[in-house]
Amino acid sequence: MTAPEGRGIAGQTDTFRILHVSTGNVCRSPITERLTRHALVDRLGDPLQGGLIVESAGTWGHEGAPMEANAEVVLADFGADATGFVGRELLDEHVIRADLVLTATRDHRAQVISMGHSAGLRTFTLKEFTRLVRAIDPATLPDASDEGVVERARALVRAAAALRGWLLAPTAEADEVYDPYGAPITFFRSVGDEINQALDPVVTALTGVSAPR
Repeated sequence: MTAPEGRGIAGQTDTFRILHVSTGNVCRSPITERLTRHALVDRLGDPLQGGLIVESAGTWGHEGAPMEANAEVVLADFGADATGFVGRELLDEHVIRADLVLTATRDHRAQVISMGHSAGLRTFTLKEFTRLVRAIDPATLPDASDEGVVERARALVRAAAALRGWLLAPTAEADEVYDPYGAPITFFRSVGDEINQALDPVVTALTGVSAPR
């Protein structure tokens, strides 16, 4: 199986697909998926108008399972919507179609890359990608209002990949989002805050639009 030209949907080049990956796809990656969508709506009104598609899956995904109840509470805290979520096991086709894969941990990143499909240059842990994005001068990226959000997003991924070997994490743990599965709501909320803080600069860099204050 080979990656479609330009990725996107069925080979279209006018979409940019973001895939969030964790273990079970019932806690971390659903929170990250829905917070990303929520942030994109804040900035773009309708992210699909900009060509951005946000999904998630799990390396040991609970296929067809609902999101964990505490994860839904966390999303509600941020005003995000958990409606209609269904867990998925990570498949080759998800990786093939993704333009950017953001994982919860380094182990997840390694698992995605081990699947092949030239995933290495577009797969990062969420916190790793945040660190790299912060180092990229926004002026070097295409203007979304002129060239579109999709072109800006593709350029951002290329720039982050080029920086990866030069801008290392201060510690191994700095790139990890730990699993709250089975933990009390207080830990879920701390993970939600951690994810939300990591996403803010990423969504701003992707869209060229800062979060409304």
